[in-house]
Amino acid sequence: MRSIWNGAISFGLVSIPIKLVNATESRSVSFRQIHVEDGGRIRYRKVCELDGEEVAPAEIGKAYEDADGTMIPITDEDLASLPLPTAKTIEIVAFVPAGDIDPLQMDAAYYLSANGVPAAKPYTLLREALKRSDKVAVAKFALRGRERLGMLRVVDDVIAMHGLLWPDEIRAPEGVAPESPVTVRDAELDLADALMATLGEVDISSLHDDYREAVEEMIAAKAAGGEGVAPPEPGEEGGGGQVIDLMAALEKSVREAKEARGEPAEVTDIKSRPAKKAPEGKASEEAAPDEEATPTKRTAPARKATTAKKAASEKKAATTAKKTASEKTATKKAATAKRSSSSSPSSSSSSGKATAKKTAPKKAAAPKRKSA
Repeated sequence: MRSIWNGAISFGLVSIPIKLVNATESRSVSFRQIHVEDGGRIRYRKVCELDGEEVAPAEIGKAYEDADGTMIPITDEDLASLPLPTAKTIEIVAFVPAGDIDPLQMDAAYYLSANGVPAAKPYTLLREALKRSDKVAVAKFALRGRERLGMLRVVDDVIAMHGLLWPDEIRAPEGVAPESPVTVRDAELDLADALMATLGEVDISSLHDDYREAVEEMIAAKAAGGEGVAPPEPGEEGGGGQVIDLMAALEKSVREAKEARGEPAEVTDIKSRPAKKAPEGKASEEAAPDEEATPTKRTAPARKATTAKKAASEKKAATTAKKTASEKTATKKAATAKRSSSSSPSSSSSSGKATAKKTAPKKAAAPKRKSA
C-alpha cells in the first residue's frame, strides 16, 4: 500500500517515525458522463471567466472569496509559513476510553506504519501500551492543508488512526425527532426486543454490497451484447410503505427472521401473557392497550361474539315492544267495554245476576251409603 503522508507520532518526549496509509477504499462503481446521441464522453474544462480561455493545471492557484466577492490570492508559501506544529507530527494530547468518542465524529481511517528499523521499538511500545490500558489516544495532525483531529487505536498488530470531525462540525439534531408525542406499548417493546434478539448476531465479514454486484452483473451482460438483467418481479422490492399494523409487522418480522435462521417460527401470543395489575384509582380501560395491540386475525372471534350478542339484544327488545303494544290494546278494549256497560243499567244488573247465578257454587251431593 502506498503511503500518502510521512511524519512522526509525538508521544511525550518519544518520537516515532511513521508512514500514513489509507485503511479504506471505495468499491463503488463509477460512471462517466457521455453524449447520449453519439456516445462521446463529456469532459469538464477549467476556463477563466475573464478571458474565456482554458487554463492548464499548473496555472491554477488558490484564493479566498470575501463577502463582497473579492478574491484574495493565497499561495502555498503563505500556508507553509503558518505556525502549524502538527504539519509533520501526529501530536497525542490525551488517552481516553473509547466510549468517550462519539461515533458521529468518525471520518476516514488510516493505518500507521513504522517508518524504518529505529521506529519499530517505540511503535511497539505505544501499541502495547494502548492494548493494556484499553484506551484510545486523541491526537492532532495536519493533512491536505488543514489541521485535523484523530483517534489512535490498535487493530490486530497495527496502530490505526481514525480522522475525527471537530466537535463544532457536528450539527445539533434539532427538529429531527418526531414532533408529536408518541406512546409505545409494552407489548410492542416486547416484540421489538424479540426481533432484536433474533437479528442481534451477525458475522460482519459475511455482509456485502448487493447493489454493487447487481450493477456489475448488468454491465457484464450489456458488454456481452445482452440487454442487462431482468427487472424484479412485483413484490420483490423492499417495502417502504406505511405500516398499517405495527404489532402484525413486528410479529411477521420475528417469524421470518427465525425461519431464516432455522429456528421454530413461534411468536408468543400477547393474550397468553399475564395481565399487569392496574394501580388503584385507575379505570380498568387502561388495561386495554394490549388487547388493542393484538393483530386483527386473532380478534375475529371476539367480533363475531359481539355481533351475535348485539343481535340477541335487538331481538329481545323487539319482543318486549310487541308485548307492551298487545297489553296496551287489551287495556284499551277493556276500558271501552266498561264505558258501554255503564250506559245500560238494566242490562248490567241482569247480566250481573246471570253471572252470579252461573258462578254460584253447587251443593255437594250426599254420599251414597254402602249396603251391608
